[in-house]
Amino acid sequence: MASDIQNKSNENGRQTKRERLLEIVHVIREHDMIRNFIRQKNPREIRLGFEELGPTFIKIGQILSTRPDLVSPAYTREFSHLQDNVQIDPYTTVQQSFKEQTGKEISEVFAKFDKEPFASASIGQTHHALLKDGTSVVVKIQHPKVQELVETDMSLFKKAVDISKIGPEIGVIDPEDILNEIRNALFTEINTEIEIKNGQEFYELNNNDGIITVPRTYADLSAQKILVTSYMPGRSIKYYIQEPYSKDERIAKQQKNERKKVAEALVKNFVKQVFEDNFFHADPHPGNILFKRFDHEDIKEQNHITQFQRKVRGKKTTLTAQDDLPDYRVTYLDFGMMGRLTPNIVDGIIQIILALNTKDTRTIGQAILSICNRTGKVDQEKFFEELGVFLQPYMQMGLGQIDLPSLLFEVISLCRNNNLQAKSEITLLVKSFASLEGIIAELDPEMQMMDVARPFAKEYLIEHFSWKKQLEDSALDFAQSVRALPKIPLKIEQLINLFTTGQTKINIALKGQETLFVNFGRIVDRLVSAIILAALILGSSLLVQGSFEHPAIYRLGVAGYIISFIVIVLMILNSLWIRFKHKK
Repeated sequence: MASDIQNKSNENGRQTKRERLLEIVHVIREHDMIRNFIRQKNPREIRLGFEELGPTFIKIGQILSTRPDLVSPAYTREFSHLQDNVQIDPYTTVQQSFKEQTGKEISEVFAKFDKEPFASASIGQTHHALLKDGTSVVVKIQHPKVQELVETDMSLFKKAVDISKIGPEIGVIDPEDILNEIRNALFTEINTEIEIKNGQEFYELNNNDGIITVPRTYADLSAQKILVTSYMPGRSIKYYIQEPYSKDERIAKQQKNERKKVAEALVKNFVKQVFEDNFFHADPHPGNILFKRFDHEDIKEQNHITQFQRKVRGKKTTLTAQDDLPDYRVTYLDFGMMGRLTPNIVDGIIQIILALNTKDTRTIGQAILSICNRTGKVDQEKFFEELGVFLQPYMQMGLGQIDLPSLLFEVISLCRNNNLQAKSEITLLVKSFASLEGIIAELDPEMQMMDVARPFAKEYLIEHFSWKKQLEDSALDFAQSVRALPKIPLKIEQLINLFTTGQTKINIALKGQETLFVNFGRIVDRLVSAIILAALILGSSLLVQGSFEHPAIYRLGVAGYIISFIVIVLMILNSLWIRFKHKK
């Protein structure tokens, strides 16, 4: 139905929105999506509904699968299985889209262009082609009307969220926060110009980093909805992982060693992306990583390349490639979803790793606070206490024994419960790390990513540790201490004088003292109100009893009774309302 609506070009925007709204309402009711999503239950029903609703919702689900700070782990796992159910655009449509975007005919740019795509997803489809100089490339062309459909769906989404604010807060998530996050991510995803820039930067930073290769992006041939990159041979790394071991023990041992080297290369490159480049691939699932084995002549020609340009922390550096590389390569694809870290966030990650080694809960908590945004009032002592209880089982483990992705997922939930929200860059990194760890675990079940990453973290610390700065800081602290020594007797004398003259004040802070004082204030208010009501009732009783012959005074006593009754009812209702709110 989504495809039919896209193809009704003769209908006006209002009619399209109405048709789309009816479709969305039907699917939402069929899968009970609103209730399930807000309560974070039945993730499979939501996934089926997203697949039925088409490109926008499929992409939303794929984005949410990378955001454990927005949805539960059960949802992130289920959304990672989303399948693109889209029709393939005919070649005439592809020609028209290419002409509209580039101003050129396909035949003007390519010597050969396959009319049938070899892949199609929710946003676009991909074709093989040859440039005029014989270079093999792939051309990704966005489906027509995708942007219009996304804009329509997001506007309807916004109206639904506005309506949901009218009702009571019954969920465990904030729909408006999710809407803002996915809107930004979705419009970034469908803007191919951003992917072009990402692809160019990732190519400069990682191509020919050992066995890692990256397709070249042809920015001059690409456009807002067109992406042209060099063709990279190979198949998804999942096929390499699924290859059975040989029955010959010697060959099987060689296969295991080779897979271990591939795993090490992936981990080392990923750690380099994070700690050196501060720019990492945020969606390294098996479909975006290719494996290719070359024959002897092809690999010999590739290994002749001994030097290449590399940007390291913004500066171009010439590096020398190894001449003894093996006969296989691993290739990264798809740069629509990338993560970028600031130096402060990288330092925060390092501090968490170091704090985990120290096993000091308070130090770990301080490191976590440095990479979180505060969404409300934070009771740090309560957070440290809960974190200590949570981390206790992990304290007896080494870093190599810790399931870091699961640990981070749970820490994010703990933070959310304490009005702390992990920064989006961190949650993207967690998801990326977890995806890659799944591949590593299949390549080499005995390898621990942290064991390979530790030397890089050590190198990072050494590089950022300045003996000169540390000595200067220590010397300054020592000088301040020496300078303060002669004043210690005077300070002690002043302290004694304060005690003897009765000018001393001691400030004591109680845990939860603000709540205690608020409750105490309520008790005092109720006590005063009760005394006033008792006096009013007693006075009214005296007036009623002694005023049978004076109607005006009698009515005054009765009025006192009525006022007392109304105030008591209001106090009871107010008490019930407060209890109801607390239970919610």
